[in-house]
Amino acid sequence: MPIAVSPMRPRTGITRFTNCRLVKGDALVEEDLWISSQSGKIISSQAAFFDELALPDESIDLGGRIISPGLIDVQLNGAFGFSFSTLLEDTAQYGKEFLEVRKRLVATGVTSFLPTLTSQTPELYQKVLPYLGPSRGVRRSEDGSESLGAHVEGPFLNPAKNGIHSKDVLREAHTFEDIEACYGKANLDAGQSDGPITMVTVAPERGQMSKLIPELRKRGIICSIGHSEATYEEALVAIDGGATMITHLFNAMRPLHHRNPGIFGVLGAAENLQRPYFGVIADGIHLHPTTVNIAFSTFPEGFILVTDAMHMMGLPDGAYQWTNGGATSNIVKVGPTLLLEGTDTIAGSSISLLECVNNFLKWSGSTIPAALNTVTATPAAMLGCQETKGSLHAGADADLVVFSEQVRDGVTQLVIDQVWKFGNRVHCRGLSNQREMGA
Repeated sequence: MPIAVSPMRPRTGITRFTNCRLVKGDALVEEDLWISSQSGKIISSQAAFFDELALPDESIDLGGRIISPGLIDVQLNGAFGFSFSTLLEDTAQYGKEFLEVRKRLVATGVTSFLPTLTSQTPELYQKVLPYLGPSRGVRRSEDGSESLGAHVEGPFLNPAKNGIHSKDVLREAHTFEDIEACYGKANLDAGQSDGPITMVTVAPERGQMSKLIPELRKRGIICSIGHSEATYEEALVAIDGGATMITHLFNAMRPLHHRNPGIFGVLGAAENLQRPYFGVIADGIHLHPTTVNIAFSTFPEGFILVTDAMHMMGLPDGAYQWTNGGATSNIVKVGPTLLLEGTDTIAGSSISLLECVNNFLKWSGSTIPAALNTVTATPAAMLGCQETKGSLHAGADADLVVFSEQVRDGVTQLVIDQVWKFGNRVHCRGLSNQREMGA
């Protein structure tokens, strides 16, 4: 039950969680957690109590539940009916639609994400990118999930590995001016610190992209290898030039061969090479469960679960319109499977990030902390924001998910009970659950 606040004592904005297990590193640690809605941060209980003489406004007994950092999805194309790769006549309406997705997305446990644009026309990129930039100083919990900046997946991709990306808009870059002409000079000049683009997915073997990766890195933009026919040697050059990520490993790339391991091979390269992080779609459709386990075993420190979810996430089965490089086509949703209409081409996913985590738990037999690290600490490290995201250390943003455990078919699965953003509760599962947890 919550501790009553004396009417004579001023409110501090502090909430204390007790009787809980915190995800810290590879362990679940029985420890209290203090957060502040005023600063939006996780705070040191000792500093607050002994140095500032501050007491919590409420103390919540979680009955042994798990507290995790908020989940981070670094590849999300849309959700709840809105595709981020949409060019609306009223660009202000785009911002409203994007905000609505953020407000609904946070209930899935995703407190931060990279809104992802597929291969599109320069006009679309230049008009919508300003809406997708990092939230930065704007810290409103009521806005829901926070954008950490756009992930632009294309159009500098290999037509031989285009997937559902329209070949009509794919292009090569021979100079940095070619990249500026596509994304817009203003969207690139500022870099990650001020600009809207946080990450781009490119095929390094196309044009002069392997030589342009360092130019993107100078602007603070993360480079990921994807939709690529790159050989092992070409991938090594890209990594040496500053690429630090692989987009949806195994999908839309040269397959592993015993005489040329391709992009996958860089994960087993010599230790003098900085091995990249890599995204994995654990929906049971893009990859066989054993393939997921192989990837994790090869380099667990770089393993990041992603959804690659399209705007059909959260919608019923049916055919849905999609803007594909300026043309209009349909994606057919049948259960969890998305296919480009009239083909057998997989068109992203409609899975939630927590479903990916639970699939990974079921397939791998991994520990809960290890599974949650793939969607918290590891993506935060890849993005370079580990001081504020992906951890429960004092000073980090108070973005939290409270989980219960349920055993299904002999396997432990996680269920979201509460989500907190910047120290404020933004989602709670059911009224009975609120009473039980003293909310």
